[in-house]
Amino acid sequence: MSDTVNFTFSDTIAGYVTAYDRERRTVRLATADGRELDVLIGAEVGAELLRNLEEPYTDAGGHLDAMLEVGRFLFAYAMFYPEGGTTRVEAKRLVFVGRRPGAYRFEESDWWVRQLESIAGFYRRAQFGDGPVDYTQYRTQLRLGGDKTASHIQETDTISRLVYGMASAFMLTGDEEYLEVAERGTEYLREHMRVVDPEEDVVYWYHGLSVDGETEKKLFTSEFSDDYDAIPMYEQIYALAGPIQTYRVTGDPRIKSDADATLRLFDKFFLDREQGGYYSHVDPILFRADHDSLGPNKARKNWNSVGDHAPAYLVNLYLATGDERYARMLEYTFDTIVEHFPANGHSPDRKTSPFVQERFHRDWSHDTTHGWQQDRAVVGHNLKIAWNLMRMHSLIPKSEYLKTAAAIGETMPAVGSDRQRGGWYDVVERVLGEGQEHHRFAWHDRKAWWQQEQAILAYLILHGLTGREEFLREARQAESFYNAFFLDHDEGAVYFNVLAGGLPYLLGTERLKGSHSMSMYHSAELCYLAAVYNNLLIHGRPMDFWFKPDPAGLVDGLLRVSPDLLPVGSVRIAEAEVDGVAYLDFDADALTVRLPQAEGRVKVRVRLEPTSRPERTS
Repeated sequence: MSDTVNFTFSDTIAGYVTAYDRERRTVRLATADGRELDVLIGAEVGAELLRNLEEPYTDAGGHLDAMLEVGRFLFAYAMFYPEGGTTRVEAKRLVFVGRRPGAYRFEESDWWVRQLESIAGFYRRAQFGDGPVDYTQYRTQLRLGGDKTASHIQETDTISRLVYGMASAFMLTGDEEYLEVAERGTEYLREHMRVVDPEEDVVYWYHGLSVDGETEKKLFTSEFSDDYDAIPMYEQIYALAGPIQTYRVTGDPRIKSDADATLRLFDKFFLDREQGGYYSHVDPILFRADHDSLGPNKARKNWNSVGDHAPAYLVNLYLATGDERYARMLEYTFDTIVEHFPANGHSPDRKTSPFVQERFHRDWSHDTTHGWQQDRAVVGHNLKIAWNLMRMHSLIPKSEYLKTAAAIGETMPAVGSDRQRGGWYDVVERVLGEGQEHHRFAWHDRKAWWQQEQAILAYLILHGLTGREEFLREARQAESFYNAFFLDHDEGAVYFNVLAGGLPYLLGTERLKGSHSMSMYHSAELCYLAAVYNNLLIHGRPMDFWFKPDPAGLVDGLLRVSPDLLPVGSVRIAEAEVDGVAYLDFDADALTVRLPQAEGRVKVRVRLEPTSRPERTS
C-alpha cells in the first residue's frame, strides 16, 4: 500500500506566522512542534477575531494583509489537496486570537470575569428559569440549550459543583443573584443530602435523590457505573466543593462544622494509617475499604481519593480559615503524591512512562488492570497534579513539589497535547508498544473541556512562579484553543467535548451541558483562577473580590481574602469597602480584614494588587 496521501481532507492548524507573501497570498505557519506549512489564503476565506461569550462576531476579513504579521498566533481551518506529489493547503477560515502579534484577548483584565458571568447566567436560567431559586426543580441532566431531560435524579456532587460556580461568580462580580443560588444550594445539600451520624461523630453525603413528584428516594450508594453499590471517596470530596467555596464568602460556621465532620469520616474510614494515603471506596454497610463486596474497588487507592482533596475543597478551606490542621493535611496529601505518583523508575520490571501512575493497590504497587483505566493515563490528571503542586509550593516550599511539577510541565506537551491543532487530549496508553513513537489513544482523539482547564491553570502558575517563557507559551496556546472552540456562542456556556480539530462533538452524554460529569464546576474554576493568575501573578494588575459574611461567625473575627495559594508577599490589599463605604481596618500584607461589630451580614469588597512580580523559583 502506498504511503502517499491521495485524498482530500480538512483539518485545523494552530500556528505562528513566520512569513507572509502578499502577492502569492500564502502564509507560512509554524506549529507547536516546529513544523512549517505553507497555507494558501483563498478568495473565499472567512476570518474573525476571537470573541468571548455574549460578544458579537467580529469580522477580520477586510484586514488580512495587515493582520498576517510575523509572530502572530492563529488558527487556520484548511482543506488539504494532494496535487502533483505534494499537498496543497488552502485556508477556509482563520481565527485571530488578538488584534496584534503578541496580544491575546483572553489576557484582557476582565475576559474571564465576563465569561464566568455568562456561564453563571446560563445555569441560573437553565435550572430555575426567571423565577425563584427552588432546588426541588434542579436536575442533573441538561440538554445543549439548557432544557431539562426527563431524568429526575438530583446528584449531590452536581449540585455542589453548581454551588461552587455560583459562589465563585459572586466573588468576582459581587452580584448577589449568584450568591443566592450558592446559599440556597448549600442549604438544600445540608437538608436533603447530608447524613449526621452522632454515634461515629461524622457527616457523610448521599449520592443523591430520585425525585418523583413530591416523593424523594434517598440514593445512599453511588449510581455511577465505576462505583455502583459503594461509597466512593471522590463523591464525598466533591460534596464539599460548593459549600466550602460558599463558606469563603459567608463564613457560615455550620458549613465549617460539616466539613470538619466529613474530614473525620475520611480519617476514620478512608485513611490507610499503616501504608498511607486514602482508599478510593468503602462498602455501605460496614464502611470498610477491604470488604469483598467492593469487588475491583477493594483496598484500592487512586488520584481522586488521594489528591482531589486539594482542588475540590481543602485549599479553599485553608484560605478561609488559615487553620494549620488543613495545611498539615495538604502537606500530607502532596507528600504522598510526590512519593508514589511519578512513574519513571518506580517499577523496574516495567517500561517507564512519562505519565504519572494513578491507580494503586493498598501497598502502593501499581494497579494496571482496573476497569476502563487499565494501564492508561488521563492527561488532565497529570496536569492537575502539576497545577496543585505549584499552589502547594507557595504555602510550604519544597524542592520535591517544584521538581515534580516542573518535570510534568516539561514532559506533557510532547505526549499529551496536539502539536498541530492545539488543545489537550483525554486518555492515552501510558506505555509505548514495540516500535511505537506515539502514545495510542484509548478510544478517541477528542478533547474534553475539563482537561483544557487543567492545562491552562498548570502552565499559568508554572510560568507565574518560575518565569519560564516556555510555560507561558503553553498556557497561551491552551487558552487560545479553549476560547476558540469550547465556547458555545449559540446556546451559552461551554461544550463538553470537541473533535481534534475543534468542532463540537454533540453525541450522547457529551452533547449535554449538565450530566454526572458536568455542572459548571470546571468552567467556573477556570474562569476564577485564570483571572487570578493572569492579573495578579503574571500581568501585575489589581482585582476586586467580594464577600458577604456575618462578622460574628468568622474565625478570629478576621475575613481572609487571599484568592488562592500565591507566593507569600506577592499580593496585598490596596483598599476595602464595607457596605459601600471605604474601610481601613485591614492588614494589607496578611490579606485579612477585621470587620466591624454589626447586626447581621455585611458586604465587603477588597481590591488586591500585586506587590511586584514574585521572586522566581527554579
